[in-house]
Amino acid sequence: MTVAPRRALANAVRIIGGQWRRSKLPVPDAVSLRPTPDRVRETLFNWLGQDLTGWRCLDAFAGSGALGFEAASRNAASVVLIERDRSLVMGLKKSQQRLAAANLQVECAEALTWMAGCAPGSFDLIFLDPPFDAKLGLQALDRAVRPLAPQGFVYLEARQAFSAAELLELGWRAHREGRAGQVHFALLQRL
Repeated sequence: MTVAPRRALANAVRIIGGQWRRSKLPVPDAVSLRPTPDRVRETLFNWLGQDLTGWRCLDAFAGSGALGFEAASRNAASVVLIERDRSLVMGLKKSQQRLAAANLQVECAEALTWMAGCAPGSFDLIFLDPPFDAKLGLQALDRAVRPLAPQGFVYLEARQAFSAAELLELGWRAHREGRAGQVHFALLQRL
């Protein structure tokens, strides 16, 4: 009797809350792809609240789409995922179709350029989780100013924490901050 070889399960991250709770999003093997850990997403959405009804969200460096799909799963009015890697964009679109995520839009673009062209005040919440090695955190924060609505939030994830003085100099203040392993994360607002 021959036994069929087992198919290796693709890497995946699970959505932790909302209507698609426990649904999995595939995570392709890519050097710079580092999905936001479950524990960090759980903390973030405890800070924001579990229901994002009416919120307009942008996941500027989507990668696996974990942050954007979490927001869409929690009833955000609209979520835009920006990703420049075409293969990742195709995977995000497949997940969007599988979940019938009508409130979610996937765009193949470079995040900094895309944000620079946004209408002012387009988003209530912007997720910034650029590849750590690219060192785009400060530049992404600068580009997030235009599309962010007054009183809106920016979620920033980085390898190193930004000091309160650095943020103040850039016109931001930390609403909440945390750390999990090598990941520093903060929920920011404009001054």
